[in-house]
Amino acid sequence: MPDMSASVSLAVTHLVPLAKEVDENKVTPGVLGFIVFAVMALAVWGLMKSMSKHMNKVDFKEASDTEADQKADAAAQRG
Repeated sequence: MPDMSASVSLAVTHLVPLAKEVDENKVTPGVLGFIVFAVMALAVWGLMKSMSKHMNKVDFKEASDTEADQKADAAAQRG
């Protein structure tokens, strides 16, 4: 297995001339910006998936309160 640092340095030496061709007056987000954006996108996706799972557990039908119903009926009959 070849040394990883050697292959990384070889790749960097090939990319340096490409970086010199970029206009130095322009500001670009670069690789770091892409990585940050990708991590944020994955985090939002994970949060949305988790929220969806938790929302599926919620019962939106309100349980009838039989004790409160009985008191209201009794008050209506008295009044």
